[in-house]
Amino acid sequence: MLKKIFVFLCVLFVCNSAIAATYVKPHITKKGTIVNGHYRSKANKTKLDNYSTKGNVNPYTRKKGTAKPYKY
Repeated sequence: MLKKIFVFLCVLFVCNSAIAATYVKPHITKKGTIVNGHYRSKANKTKLDNYSTKGNVNPYTRKKGTAKPYKY
């Protein structure tokens, strides 16, 4: 029973991560910088759930976030 609950929670986490992601197509900025295609967290009004924010982990690269969510 405990194993089933664990598997369910893992599937729920993966689905939630996939829904919260947006793919950014490769492009060239106005300054001429080439940006490769990548995934980012969906745009919203908070910085707390961004992949780069401290305490979060990017599910695609497994890198830990280091940015402070609020700058004073």
